[in-house]
This record gives sequence, structure tokens and C-alpha cells, in this order.
Amino acid sequence: MIGCRVEKDLNASGGGIHLSLNLDIPKGALVTLYGKSGVGKTSALRILAGLLTPDTGTIVVNGKVWFDAEKKINLKPQQRKIGFVFQDYALFPNMTVRQNLEYGGGRQSDPLLVDSLMDMVALKDLQGRLPATLSGGQKQRVALARALVQKPDILLLDEPLSALDMGIRAKLQDDILRVHREFGLTTLLISHNLGEIYRLSDRVIMMEGGKVVKEATADELFADRDISGKFKFTGEVVRIEEAEILFIVHVLIQNQVVKVVSRASEIEGLQIGDTVLVASKAFNPVLYKLG
Repeated sequence: MIGCRVEKDLNASGGGIHLSLNLDIPKGALVTLYGKSGVGKTSALRILAGLLTPDTGTIVVNGKVWFDAEKKINLKPQQRKIGFVFQDYALFPNMTVRQNLEYGGGRQSDPLLVDSLMDMVALKDLQGRLPATLSGGQKQRVALARALVQKPDILLLDEPLSALDMGIRAKLQDDILRVHREFGLTTLLISHNLGEIYRLSDRVIMMEGGKVVKEATADELFADRDISGKFKFTGEVVRIEEAEILFIVHVLIQNQVVKVVSRASEIEGLQIGDTVLVASKAFNPVLYKLG
């Protein structure tokens, strides 16, 4: 369990904001922080990691005090058992893939764990290469494995997949889910991609102006509460084709394109690139625009 109740005045590019966090995150949950840029999402992760010090408040994780402003307790980042994956990978350019993982494990780096992680995220054949020779997806897999080699209790992911194309992003989403479950992690993710949020999150925390304004499931936040049916998938609209009096909407769901027949009234305002929920209604697939 993560209990975080802290305050922090922040200077942002659009002006200062007051960050006020009141979070209770169950152990083993995968929770997404969602909101516009500049509302304090990354600062919240940095505070949990010990990279940014709050002005007031407390952080208690699994019964252990990580931060208490009044008692002057502030555990160092290396004392917090946290793995952090950044958007820009933050790999050491002069180290091979394997060396990056070994360095992440510190002096007590476990060669067997390094081997296991490289197998898990398909890095074995890349272990002797430098980051400059890797693709974006490969670099992000290295960053993920390096975060896990520390054997963290908590995994922090700051928009780790935002720069990747749809196919690579879907594969890395699989990797994130797998390591989250196999390592028994509590994971906090920052993402603006609604399909990704639907696929990965147990809960979504919506932030505005430095504060938590709502916490709910992805369905409750972004879709009709009355949506029902035997299946629900999220995807991206890649084509809208007119067919006499109807329209055929092509939706990319992971690596498959699904065609949904719709009336003009059902797709009003829908554009290529929109994220949609494909759900069943009276045995027919229907589209719901998200966000």
C-alpha cells in the first residue's frame, strides 16, 4: 500500500502550481496518472522516487515511512526499492545492453536475474550492442529491464511508450503487463493514450491543476457507464469508408484491423486517429469515441 499525502509548490513553464497529492494505492495495482501536460504527474512520480522533496506531508509504503516533513525523514532514492522508466530511456551510451543492466543492479548485480530479464523482454541477442545501435522499442525494453534488475517493489513509468509506433507500443504493453504480474509490482504509469490506459490500468487517477480530481476505472472515466456487452476493445480509427447509406469504420486494435458498419449519426464527429471503444450492443459491434 502506498499512502502519499504531500504538498509542493512547483515552478512550471506555464506558471507555478501547487501540487497537493492525496493518494492511496493498493499493493499490486497498476494505476495510471492522467491529465493535461503541466498538472504535476511527473512531479508526483519524482516525489515518490525521492528525486523531488515535498514541502510538507508524509509518504508511507507498506507500513514504512519514506518521507515525513515534520520528523525530517526522507529516504534516499536508492533506499526506496523503486524502478523508474523515463520517456527518453536514460541509458548509458558507452555501455552495452548487458552492462546497462548490470550497472542498474549495483554492486550486488545478479547475473542470473540479468539473464532472466533479457530473456523475458527479448534482449539476449542484443546484449553486446550499444544504445546508439538500437531502435526506440529496443531501447525502451533495455530501460524496462534495467529498472527491474533492482528488484523494485514499485515501478514508475513516465510516458515510456509515447514516442513509439502502434505495433511496437502494443508489444511493449504486453511486456509491461507481464513483468507487472510476474514480479508482483505496484506500478504507476503516466500516459495520454486512451487505448493504452484501457489495456493496462486497474484504476485511473485524473489530475488537474496539481490535484487529484477523480479516481475511477477507465470505463467510468472515459466511456458510457451503461455500455455493456460480451466484448470491449479499444483501438484507433485508421480509415472511414462510405458504402451507400452506411459507413465502414476501420479500427486498428493491437495489430488487427476490425471493420465496423455504422450509420452516419453514429460516427458524427469521428475522425481518423481518434481512439474508440468497440463494444457489443444487441449482438452488433458499435463504436464509442473516447475522451
